Amino acid sequence: MTNKNFSPNYTSADLEKAALGRFRSLISFLPRECKLSRELWNRSTVVCMDFEDCSHLLETAREQSFLLLLVANYLGLANSVLFRMGNKAMGWMTMVSTTSA
Repeated sequence: MTNKNFSPNYTSADLEKAALGRFRSLISFLPRECKLSRELWNRSTVVCMDFEDCSHLLETAREQSFLLLLVANYLGLANSVLFRMGNKAMGWMTMVSTTSA
C-alpha cells in the first residue's frame, strides 16, 4: 500500500533542513539569528552554531552547551557542537563515551 502523502522527491538537503529545524524547535533559547549547520570535522559530524548576527547571545548559549549537545546527540545529528562568530571558533564541546572496548 502506498501512502498518498509520500513524496519521493526528498533530498538529503531536505532531510538536513528538517533535522536542523527539529533541533531548533527543541532548543527554545536559541535565537532565530543564529545560523545552524552541520559540518564534517575529520571523521565526525559537528553541529555548528554561528552567532555572528547575534553576538550578544553567544555566552548565554554557551552556558547551555550540555543541553545543546544532548539534543544534538538525541536527534542523531552529532556528538559535538561548535560555537562560531563568523569564521572564528568561539567554543567546542564533545560528548565522550565512557564505555571501554
